[in-house]
Amino acid sequence: MKQFLLLYIISFFLIQCKSSNQKESIKKTDKISVLKYAKGFEIITKNGYKELIIKKVFQKSNKQFSYILSNSKNNKNEIKVPVKKLVVTSTTHIPMLELLGSESALVGFPNTQYISSKKTRKRITEGKVIELGSEQSMNTEKLMDLNPELVVGFSLHPNNKLYENIKKAGIPVVFNGDWLEETPLGRAEWIKFFGALLNKEKEADSIFNKIEAEYLKAKNIAKENNKNITVISGSMFKDVWNVPAGKSFFSSYFKDANLNYLWKDTNGTGSLQLSFEEVLDKGKKANFWFNCGLYETKTQLTTANIHYKEFDAFINNNLYSIAHNKGETGGLIYFELSPVRPDLVLKDLIKITQPNLLPNYQLSFYNRVK
Repeated sequence: MKQFLLLYIISFFLIQCKSSNQKESIKKTDKISVLKYAKGFEIITKNGYKELIIKKVFQKSNKQFSYILSNSKNNKNEIKVPVKKLVVTSTTHIPMLELLGSESALVGFPNTQYISSKKTRKRITEGKVIELGSEQSMNTEKLMDLNPELVVGFSLHPNNKLYENIKKAGIPVVFNGDWLEETPLGRAEWIKFFGALLNKEKEADSIFNKIEAEYLKAKNIAKENNKNITVISGSMFKDVWNVPAGKSFFSSYFKDANLNYLWKDTNGTGSLQLSFEEVLDKGKKANFWFNCGLYETKTQLTTANIHYKEFDAFINNNLYSIAHNKGETGGLIYFELSPVRPDLVLKDLIKITQPNLLPNYQLSFYNRVK
C-alpha cells in the first residue's frame, strides 16, 4: 500500500511538471514586439496572427483597445493586413507612411492644407488624396465613397461621435496615441504601429533603429559641451507664459542637448503657467530663448509684448522659432516631421547653441528670429 501511495505521488508530480512545461511552452509562442521607448502600444505575435494593443490614446483616459491583425477579416475587432487603403487624421502620420514607402495607401485626409510634404502634396494635386473637411466634422459621405480599409484616428476625447459613426458604417477605426508619449524617441517609435498595419515591421524596425542611433550619437556629442548654457522656452498667451515643466517632452530635448534649462527641476510633464514677471525674473539673463511663439521677426514679438525686449536673448539675437519653415500651403514642417525625426530637433538645438560640435550640419526646423 505504501509503495502504491509513493508511486501515485511521484506520478502526480510528474504529470504536474509536464503540464507546467506545456503551459510554459505555449506561453513562449507569444512574442511581444520589442519597444524600447514607446509606452502607448504593444504588438503581440501569437499562433498565426498578431494582436495590436493600444494602451493610451486620450489624455484623461486609460481605456485600452485591442485589435487582431490577420490576412482576413471575420469580426469587428479584426483588421485585414496589409492595409492598402487608409485615411489618417494627423499630419504626423504622413512622414511615417512615406518613410515606409506606403504613401500610396493614403486616400483621404481632413484639412489637407496643413500637409507640408512635397510628395504627398503632389498626390493631393493629382486627386489621389481627397480633402475630407475638418477632423472633428469629417465629410462622412466622401469618406464612404473612398471606402478605406481603415481610418487612423486622432482625438482629444474618448466620446467622439464622428468616429463612432464611421465604425457603425463598417469602417474600422484605430486611434493613434503617438502625441501622448513623454520622450522624443517614444514618439518616433510609433512608426512600428504603422509597420504592423502595413506588414512592414522589419522596415519600421530598421528605420527606427537608424533614427535612434542618430539621436543617441547627437546626445553623446552634446556631452562635449562643458559650458553652462542657459535656455528658456515659450511665450505669452493672453496673461500666461506657458513654460515646459521639468519632466515634459520638450524639457527632455534640452537635457539631451546638455543645456541648462532654467525650469529643469520643476515637477510635471505638461506646462507651467507663469506670469511674465516670474519668467523675466528667472530668465532675463538666459543665453538662448527657444519656441518664442509663431513669430518670424523681433518686430512681431515686440508688437505682441513690448517687454520681450528686456531679455538678454532678445538683445543678443539668440531667439529661435519654428515659424519660418512652412510647406507650400502654410503648414509648419516642424509639426509634421519632428515627431518621427527627433534626431533632427536635437541636432538643431546643439547646432544653435554649440555650432562647433556639428560643423557640417544644417538646421532642419529652427531659424533665428531677426
